[in-house]
Amino acid sequence: MLPNTGKLAGCTVFITGASRGIGKAIALKAAKDGANIVIAAKTAQAHPKLPGTIYTAAEEIKAAGGKALPCIVDVRDEEQISSAVEKAVEKFGGIDILVNNASAISLTNTLETPTKKVDLMMNVNTRGTYLTSKACIPYLKKSKVAHILNLSPPLNLNPLWFKQHCAYTIAKYGMSMCVLGMAEEFKGEIAVNALWPKTAIHTAAMDMLGGSGVESQCRKVDIMADAAYCIFKKPKSFTGNFIIDENILKEEGIKNFDVYAVTPGHPLLPDFFLDEQPAVVTKKADSYGAVPELKEEKTQPPPKARSGAVEETFRIVKDSLSDDIVKATQAVYQFELSGEDGGTWFLDLKSKGGNVGYGEPSDQADVVMSMSTDDFVKMFSGKLKPTMAFMSGKLKIKGNMALAIKLEKLMNQMNSKL
Repeated sequence: MLPNTGKLAGCTVFITGASRGIGKAIALKAAKDGANIVIAAKTAQAHPKLPGTIYTAAEEIKAAGGKALPCIVDVRDEEQISSAVEKAVEKFGGIDILVNNASAISLTNTLETPTKKVDLMMNVNTRGTYLTSKACIPYLKKSKVAHILNLSPPLNLNPLWFKQHCAYTIAKYGMSMCVLGMAEEFKGEIAVNALWPKTAIHTAAMDMLGGSGVESQCRKVDIMADAAYCIFKKPKSFTGNFIIDENILKEEGIKNFDVYAVTPGHPLLPDFFLDEQPAVVTKKADSYGAVPELKEEKTQPPPKARSGAVEETFRIVKDSLSDDIVKATQAVYQFELSGEDGGTWFLDLKSKGGNVGYGEPSDQADVVMSMSTDDFVKMFSGKLKPTMAFMSGKLKIKGNMALAIKLEKLMNQMNSKL
């Protein structure tokens, strides 16, 4: 872990989306130096699934040694942004650092992203970042510290990162383009940089996206807080950079990254938008359901699941069923499978003894899962993690998420037989 130096004592840090997750972790790291934190977030009352409000975050910041100003801010609302900036300047005398952390995500493809979701991502990620920066810049120009940090990825134009979630990628890259433009526009006055994690980071939002068990493949929010702190210590001349958390911490002399892992030693889920060596990218791309054009020669397509593989998988599942499994699960699953040997299949874990079959279940399904037959076979045989399939858009889930997670646990028990 990176020690605090006291460098941010008395600095005013304006953070969007700071009521939880990475935003709050950055706030607490700065608070340990005695910084003033403006918590600009929209959660004033507790969310049923996501812990934390601007007021609970303010209490934690004060306990860590900082001063806090909680402001209700939806970054889609220009008036709320302006009001929070005015309050911050009135209370603390200026703004030294802006962190554009607020973000909306929907990992859905073009036809499955409702316009409302498209608007939300564009308005929170790109427009919200642009407007909050615009409101803070006149005060940042007067600061000796003067940093804008956007939590957004390097601009990677590999089509792989657009294929599965085009709208989300456009919205996140909009934040990165703000870095590109504003770093140049305010050179010598304000440092403008982007920070992105090398691996998945464990937050409440990540739990909702990845489901149960995903945390063991993640690092803690502390790595992003430490990386942000490194950036804030740098001069205004350090600008226009797209920084990866692990890289900047290595430059600071950090060698042990196990301290940041939720489960030290466990393989980590790589984050989106990062390409490593071409061979690694091709391999990773295959696991994400796309093959980037990296080589001139044609690679052989992976072999299709053999004909009848789905039927065989369901037969093995049926043989594995017991009253105990049915009692513990109490759910009906429907599978919409595309490709050879596909169609509608069901797994009934509500009726006595359980049942599987082709066609729709007699009772309404609690969970509907859509994927290709190849991915279905891989998933039930343990070659493709449901979490990874879901996050990369290979697996679509409708219905009760908690029951979907129950099925993942059940699959883990069955893998040995498949």
